[in-house]
Amino acid sequence: MINDKYEYLYDNKEEPDEAFLRLFNIIKILRIECPWDKIQTHETLIPCMKEETYEAIDAIYNKNIENLREELGDVLLQVVFHGIIAEETSEFELSDVINEECEKMIRRHPHVFSEKEDKSIDKVLETWENIKCSEHSIINKTDKLRSVPKTFPALIRSYKIQKKAAEVGFDWEDINGAIDKIDEETIELKEAIIENDYKHISEELGDLLFAVVNVARFAKVNPEESLVNTSEKFINRFNYIEEEALNMGETMEKLSLEEMETLWNKAKEKGL
Repeated sequence: MINDKYEYLYDNKEEPDEAFLRLFNIIKILRIECPWDKIQTHETLIPCMKEETYEAIDAIYNKNIENLREELGDVLLQVVFHGIIAEETSEFELSDVINEECEKMIRRHPHVFSEKEDKSIDKVLETWENIKCSEHSIINKTDKLRSVPKTFPALIRSYKIQKKAAEVGFDWEDINGAIDKIDEETIELKEAIIENDYKHISEELGDLLFAVVNVARFAKVNPEESLVNTSEKFINRFNYIEEEALNMGETMEKLSLEEMETLWNKAKEKGL
């Protein structure tokens, strides 16, 4: 049953500004009347922000446009939610967020919004980075590395850190040096495992992962996407083993490791 007091919120709005205002008003009301919404803070919403962002990315991976539309709405909800919380505590207003982003886009695109002529992609990216460094008071090379947020997925963060280090020549001459580093770190990890020292194992494993990311960078492969694809491949092959076991009247638990390995190789032959 529709609450007459909020009947105006049930109508879809066609214009973007009207639709945005509708969402804004709904969240404002929820902050007053919903027990869960009214107690949320910037900190408590962090898991929601992460989850909604990853779900939007998942929709893009799956090429599911309908789901992407839904998930982008959930991401927008988080942005508006944080904006309203900030307004309530007089930190800033949602209009500040939007206008600051508009000004940033204008400032970082002088090739569009000023008389600057060079519009090559490389030059555009260089200009963007220079302006960003100026805005964030990045004055030396180490600051550039530290500017990569710690909250990024570890593979992405290490990739970006290595890329920034390479810009000043701190890099291997070619991919072979990066590959040799994997071999070196693998040996050191094995030694740490023999020692059975958890802290040392963790350190060497991190070094090995960092070295693998370096090879990905040389090969111009996104390590995050590469691992995502491998995880999906693993699931598909695992599913094949389970289905074949059922076809044999068995459960996976009843199969020996050798039998599972045989089925795994068959899945590979089928291109799974």
